[in-house]
Amino acid sequence: MERTLPTGVDVVVAAQTLGNTVRHTPLDLSLRLSGIRKQSVYLKREDVQVGRSYKVRGAFNFISSLTEGEREAGVVCASAGNHAQGVAFACRQLRIHGKVFLPSTTPRQKRARIHDIGGKWIEQVIGGATFDEASRAAQEYAAAHKATYVHPFDDPRTIAGQGTVVKEIFEQASELPATVVVPVGGGGLLSGTAIWLRTFHPEVKIIGVEPEGAASLRAALDKGEPVTLPKIDGFADGTAVARVGDLTFQIARDFVDEILTIPEGAICTEMLDLYQVEGIIAEPSGAIASAAVARILPDLPDGPIACIVSGGNNDVSRYDDIVERSLVYEGLRHYFLVTFPQEPGALRGFLDQVLGEGDDIVLFEYTKKNNRETGPALVGIEIDAPENLGGLLQRMESSPLTVEKLEPHSPAFSFLL
Repeated sequence: MERTLPTGVDVVVAAQTLGNTVRHTPLDLSLRLSGIRKQSVYLKREDVQVGRSYKVRGAFNFISSLTEGEREAGVVCASAGNHAQGVAFACRQLRIHGKVFLPSTTPRQKRARIHDIGGKWIEQVIGGATFDEASRAAQEYAAAHKATYVHPFDDPRTIAGQGTVVKEIFEQASELPATVVVPVGGGGLLSGTAIWLRTFHPEVKIIGVEPEGAASLRAALDKGEPVTLPKIDGFADGTAVARVGDLTFQIARDFVDEILTIPEGAICTEMLDLYQVEGIIAEPSGAIASAAVARILPDLPDGPIACIVSGGNNDVSRYDDIVERSLVYEGLRHYFLVTFPQEPGALRGFLDQVLGEGDDIVLFEYTKKNNRETGPALVGIEIDAPENLGGLLQRMESSPLTVEKLEPHSPAFSFLL
């Protein structure tokens, strides 16, 4: 039996509940993306929200609805970090004790922020490799201790609170969007967006975008019901959800126009563009919507596009990995296993005859460090443009070298790098 769905009116009530407790975040025109699309593209800056994520909206709306008895028993949540910060903020504001269960992949920066925001009102429990494992532990704890489990996406109160993002967009916009693009993890933000738009602006096109490594909503729509993915890529931790919600599945199925997936490498490229051009520090999940607008979306209806930058909690220590993923995705960085002939000048010949103008060695490491004579070398080469790869491969083929190219999705690639 399908559960009662929240409505657009619930989003209006949630906005009244939130009032000025959370920030009314900016809606900025992106000249870069507008130039790419040849139509106005606006960025809804939830990266500067309380807790640097939209999640506080759903958490505060949910916790505000609790009875006095429920508040005394405390609340529990599971989160990849952003929802926990929202719960921490609500607990501190409303003086309610909370416990948050975090997967081990949660960046250190998010853990520190949860502590700073929640203070004495919040306790962290780290365990499990994914959000879904943390969620099971949190729900078991809630049942055993009669605490309220604050769902990060699959509850009408959470969905309504998260829907206030799009309501705000339409109140701020000088030209009303014809398309709204939303990042998708569990589906709460997408669902809140859909129920409000279908009530008040049914003509607007709604597009949800998931990372390829955690496309749980796409899998659910293909199956006709929520399914649990056997494995997910936790890189875009804010959207790394193995099973979409029951409510959010129903809403997406009935009200959302299109669900797309995007490679993690494209997300990384967009994170760098957001930082270097717009000066926006986005976490991987926060760059998903604008990455889709820049790189994968087909023709859209005439009129402005609104993208939600859903979060800005990115650990600076991750940028090396982000740059690496971006360069590999853009076809600018390639890796090879190169066996050199055992003769003098073999390495010099490689440098002189194989590398072209603009090619640069970024990694050179013997795979057998104690026997360089029999083991190949792992060689990373950065090229000026993707179209230069063909010439490099041709020169390798013509050389006396034995060369194996490591493909980005191969087991050897992930093992060696």
